[in-house]
Amino acid sequence: MITKKKTTIKDIANVLGITPSAVSKALSDHPRISDKTKADVIQVAKNLNYQPNHLASALRKGKSNLVGLIIPKANSHFFSSVLQSMEEILNEKGYSVIISQSNESYRQECESIDALLFTQVDGIIASLANETLDFSYYEKIKAKGIPLILFDRGENDLEVDYIGIDDYQSSHLIVDHLVAQGCKRIAHIAGYNHTRIYKNRIRGYRDALDKHQLPIEDALILEGNLSLEDGRAKMETLLKLPQRPDAVYAAGDFAALGALQVLKEHGVKMPEDIALVGFGNEPFTSYVSPSISTVNQNSEAIGRFAAEAFLYRIENPKEKVSLKKKILNAELVVRASSKKS
Repeated sequence: MITKKKTTIKDIANVLGITPSAVSKALSDHPRISDKTKADVIQVAKNLNYQPNHLASALRKGKSNLVGLIIPKANSHFFSSVLQSMEEILNEKGYSVIISQSNESYRQECESIDALLFTQVDGIIASLANETLDFSYYEKIKAKGIPLILFDRGENDLEVDYIGIDDYQSSHLIVDHLVAQGCKRIAHIAGYNHTRIYKNRIRGYRDALDKHQLPIEDALILEGNLSLEDGRAKMETLLKLPQRPDAVYAAGDFAALGALQVLKEHGVKMPEDIALVGFGNEPFTSYVSPSISTVNQNSEAIGRFAAEAFLYRIENPKEKVSLKKKILNAELVVRASSKKS
């Protein structure tokens, strides 16, 4: 099989009878190159299907106009909404976003960081994977002097800019709502406690129960990865308890959907027998029956603030400013799965 040779600047120069340096300057819209030469170079580049080497260009200029985005999963409306909002701002400033998905894997997250650093991105915006306990790879980013912005899932120990919602207060909103509906035995399908946002949601859940003088039982707190399958498994476990809960708060909408499926399969009425609340406001929560109460995480605002934090850091590299920590209020969206009256 014959491999087609990639077109280079030298090939364009040979066609036009000019130097490779002149071609490079023409492609960069250099003021000392005539408009006619620029037009000729662009036309030949198109004819030869020339693709610029962005990595080489970044190495020469010390700037790639690329921003790396690491997210745990792409099938989440929350992360896709964050990306859309982020791209709108960054694209206006001439930046393109390279998206990498960790699939909640620490190994994939590390590989993504290596790949983004090799690509010479100007900064990295990230939300940590569930498996991530070691932050040394993120320290590598900081050591290179590249702006690092964390959102949704981030760790205070990294001492970088962070944007997210008040996860602790969000749990209070949920428990307060369930108590107002008459619920007294509230279970929590939780994320892993080593992740800051889920730790705060568990802490908020416990403190809210204590505020309402309701019992805190370890058997009613089940940690997991919050996938649909995990939600199903955790709901099956809760239904087997000698005394079933009368409400379930799932720290993720996919887990809430799994719990809803199991409740329907067992003929459990919602919210009469067991009330259900999720987290994340995924689009499907309003379409299923019964519709699922959930928390709106203000994803568009998070994407906007994350992009603005990066731009501030890149435009003020030598300015020593305090870390930017933006904590947004969340909104409880009450629907049929938990509204008794």
